[in-house]
Amino acid sequence: MKIKISIILFLRLFFLSHNAIAQERYQASWESLKNYQCPEWFRDAKFGIFIHWGLYSVPAYGSEWYPRQMYQQGSDEFRHHVATYGAQKQFGYKDFIPMFKAEKFDADQWADLFRRSGARYVVPVAEHHDGFAMYKTALSKWNAAEMGPKRDIIGELAKAVRKNGLIFGLSSHRIEHWWFMNGGRRFDSDVNDPKYADFYGPAREENETPSPEYMNDWLMRCVELVDQYKPQLFWFDWWIEQPAMDPYRKSFASYYYNKGIEWNKGVVINYKNSSFPDGSAILDIERGKLTGIRQLPWQTDDAVGFRSWGFIPNEQYKSAQYLITNLVDIVSKNGNLLLNIGPRSDGTIPEEQQKLLLSMGDWLSVNGEAIYGTRPWKIFGEGPTEVVGGSFGDSKMKPFTDRDIRFTSKGDSLYAIVLDIPKKGSLITTLSSVSSNGKVESVELLGSQEKIAWSQKAEGLFIKPLQQYPTAHAIVYRIRFRK
Repeated sequence: MKIKISIILFLRLFFLSHNAIAQERYQASWESLKNYQCPEWFRDAKFGIFIHWGLYSVPAYGSEWYPRQMYQQGSDEFRHHVATYGAQKQFGYKDFIPMFKAEKFDADQWADLFRRSGARYVVPVAEHHDGFAMYKTALSKWNAAEMGPKRDIIGELAKAVRKNGLIFGLSSHRIEHWWFMNGGRRFDSDVNDPKYADFYGPAREENETPSPEYMNDWLMRCVELVDQYKPQLFWFDWWIEQPAMDPYRKSFASYYYNKGIEWNKGVVINYKNSSFPDGSAILDIERGKLTGIRQLPWQTDDAVGFRSWGFIPNEQYKSAQYLITNLVDIVSKNGNLLLNIGPRSDGTIPEEQQKLLLSMGDWLSVNGEAIYGTRPWKIFGEGPTEVVGGSFGDSKMKPFTDRDIRFTSKGDSLYAIVLDIPKKGSLITTLSSVSSNGKVESVELLGSQEKIAWSQKAEGLFIKPLQQYPTAHAIVYRIRFRK
């Protein structure tokens, strides 16, 4: 049964039931929420796994937006759907549910792969725009625990991820469901069938403000996820920035942050664009990054493929070189990388995706010292390759060269990460002998026992090439300075 409760009553009950806790609690105001402090675990982790897996993995065509596009007359997905499954009135999106069996899904195998990839946190999509929940919920019958796989996917993942020593988070894309299926209203489809209104609805227009009832439902679904799975990260997509959502965003953030206090665990909200004021949550940039160091921690959500977040058989995958150097560039600017995979509908992770994750794990097993627990240096780096700033820049990125160098720091060590294997040695101009950046005392190559030949001159720190390098992608020099 759908639970409806006013925000005012919700907050009254919340604060009355928690007034005995000694630590100062967050209020549902931006003034209070700006006191939020990013937990150290997130700043140290640097690398997480995002998972787009749901009902849309059954048709596996176009992208995870198939449920919207199959109702958009004239789209490729619309034509594909009619040719493959028949008219939308006879075979709609709901009819994929019995086909979504997840018969080969093994949460322990997934979590083991994520650990071996070097990731420190895992964020599965709990509910995408399509309205099909991947968890056990009291607020909708349209969920994976009651239909399709008949398994609490999020619950199984939470247990397995934590058993592998990783941080568990989740994401909700629920708010976009307000308009996501609206194409089906414009012709004779099953979206118009009142029997399925609780699945396809509201299916309103994008320019319509969500109703208070719908926003209340969104809030309660988020609260249910927090209470049920205790995630340490909660990721939101862009549409929660609607002005009408302001009191609901504040209500959720205060509830969640106060739950973090109760659990004695640092928690993180990821947001896009301007959904939250600076400092009240952690900014996330989709398929893009920043051109310089941001003083506040931030995150990129990117994918192993260029075309889709969910599984499609004809995906164009990025290279291990791309993913590793992207991670390094982001970390040098005080960011984290949340890297998405898209499993098949049966619950298997495509071999290409596994290989990419394990390549990252291999690199991090040698060079993780320069990534985990580090902080930005004075500057993020040097080199000729210009980075495209902002969202959706992944397809515009030029490959880094062996002249592109990124810096991280930890303790008394500076890490100079050369973003391609140097053929003629490395010249780090930032560490010129006439600069104010310090006199170099020692240079070591992570993962190598070979003695490093180097000299610090007016033009920079020159490091002679080695006979062999320990990794196939980027290499890391640990540099210490005279005190």
